[in-house]
Amino acid sequence: MSRRVALSVVGGVVLLGGAGAGAGAFAFAQAAEPAPALTHSAARYTAPDGDRDGALAFATEVTASSGVKSVKVLAWPQNSSFAKKGLTAKDMAAVESADCKPSGKDAVRCTYTAKVTSAVAASSPRGAWHVAVLATAQDGTTTLDTEAAGFTVR
Repeated sequence: MSRRVALSVVGGVVLLGGAGAGAGAFAFAQAAEPAPALTHSAARYTAPDGDRDGALAFATEVTASSGVKSVKVLAWPQNSSFAKKGLTAKDMAAVESADCKPSGKDAVRCTYTAKVTSAVAASSPRGAWHVAVLATAQDGTTTLDTEAAGFTVR
């Protein structure tokens, strides 16, 4: 995991509207836009071995009719405070972004990779981990999946 992700984990996010009759149709059209959809999410964790660093690799496909603006990714241990209080879009605001490339009409394929050093692995909680994803569309709609994928740290 990168230092930022590790620190985020150790240390511990659509508003629509309109006024008047003229804006009502616009607000309805905005509300009718579906939130971004996440599919084919998968994570792979490889522990460091000897002098070789490990890695966390995550991939997902995101579809949004208005286009995808950003995709944020956070790995978090199941036994963290996020499990008790719930992970929010606000928690995701400062985490790292995935690298996304077009993969079809209104879709992008996003990948995220973080190096896992022996020191980071030694200080990371053992057991089940989840990968949370916050996808934001160009129109401002969002989707937060707090358990888009999972992996185990042994």
